[in-house]
Amino acid sequence: MVMLHLFIEAGFQVGVAHCNFQLRGKESDGDENFVYHACQELKIPIMVERFDTETYGWENSLSTQMAARELRYAWFDFLLEENHYHLLATGHHFDDTIETILLNWTRGSSVEGLAGIPVKNNKVIRPLLFATRSQVEKYAREKGIEWREDQSNLTDDYQRNFIRHQIVPKLKELNPSLEATLHDGLEKIQGDLELIHFQTEAWKKQYLSVEGEKVSISKKGFDSFQQSAHLLWRCIREYGFNFEQTREVIQGLNGQSGKQFLTPSHKLVIDREYIIITPHVDFWNETIIEEGQELASLGSWEIDIEKQNDVTRTNDSFEAKLDADKITFPLIWRKWKPGDVFYPLGMEHRKKVSDFLIDNKVSVSDKDVVTVLECNGEIAWVVGYRIDNRFKITPKTTSAVLFSLRPYFT
Repeated sequence: MVMLHLFIEAGFQVGVAHCNFQLRGKESDGDENFVYHACQELKIPIMVERFDTETYGWENSLSTQMAARELRYAWFDFLLEENHYHLLATGHHFDDTIETILLNWTRGSSVEGLAGIPVKNNKVIRPLLFATRSQVEKYAREKGIEWREDQSNLTDDYQRNFIRHQIVPKLKELNPSLEATLHDGLEKIQGDLELIHFQTEAWKKQYLSVEGEKVSISKKGFDSFQQSAHLLWRCIREYGFNFEQTREVIQGLNGQSGKQFLTPSHKLVIDREYIIITPHVDFWNETIIEEGQELASLGSWEIDIEKQNDVTRTNDSFEAKLDADKITFPLIWRKWKPGDVFYPLGMEHRKKVSDFLIDNKVSVSDKDVVTVLECNGEIAWVVGYRIDNRFKITPKTTSAVLFSLRPYFT
């Protein structure tokens, strides 16, 4: 509400999108009515969507928080495109940054995860990140701005709430000026991150070369580094290599040449003087699946195909059970590409696959090997992630086709 009033005072043309996740009964409806009447009074556009969040989370094996996040950002993307809005502004403040940093730290994040929430990320902006929650509340009281409190924020049911109610207060006992101290610390971390990127690029210019799709890294580049695995990880993570693999690579640098490490898309070989990375040749050519075919392979994966009379839904992300009557063979199994769109299960709005992967926090390296199952020009399954709503099992379904994904190349 504070952000909305600031935008209006600044003279921006804005609209409000309100999500009713229908998780708190009358309280959720009260929130919706409050926002609706506030926008009516301010004479600004208001768009409201009600979601069956619990059903969506159950169907897709997601926590309530993740289900709500997916649903709202899919809807936001639709509104941006449909109504020609330029940006999506969210009301995150500095306390959210503190909680995010602490969460990322407990998950073993790299320095990027300790740099806080970005002020701008593609079309999403967070203009209140400079202010703490107490500052926002103080401003609201001084200006007579009404707001409603989400009661679920008062419980410790979610990890973020646990940090907010249990961890941060204890840290403030140690340092009453925690927000100001972390604000300065965050500026230092962001500066360090900029230096890391600069120095990494300088190191790569000296020791890393690219010829076509072949990447060569000189072993000499690691002679003066104690944390060589981390340096290598920064250079090759875009090819799908994880930190554990880079540790093993560094440990094997002085061993017998020829040792190999693999990701779904690339191969790393320790040569005499170089680490050499190349893509798997013809590894991801699209695969045609004909009617009656029981097995198909693409990249590092295989799919078992089985027609069934069992029409109960599956919650396994490695399985897709689709309505047989809605499937037209042959199917095409291929890597996803920019411009691909589908209707994620439980949603009536189409969504770009690229935006879906961003919302699901799929890493850059993992995005390179995401595949789709295409039926008659329409995506029926973002393989391993989500089926298309148009192909789902319904009460009218009489038979199904089960697609079971499994790795065969590791």
